[in-house]
Amino acid sequence: MFEMKHLIVVLLVVLLVFGAKKLRTIGSDLGAAVRGFKQSVNEGENEAAAKQIPPQGADAEFPDPRAREPVEKRDRPA
Repeated sequence: MFEMKHLIVVLLVVLLVFGAKKLRTIGSDLGAAVRGFKQSVNEGENEAAAKQIPPQGADAEFPDPRAREPVEKRDRPA
């Protein structure tokens, strides 16, 4: 179906249409864009890791509401 001859023909046509200098410029610009994208992704992961809040107790999602009350209020009968 797709052979090496097809790839060579396509590359030659691209070389004739754009020229060697333009292809070199396109390649370097594309490489810089990929490097910038990777750097942004890594920075985003680092920021996300820094924003994570560590768990405070045994059940950080549903903390004990009485833990915020002073001790004398908890021990006093209603």
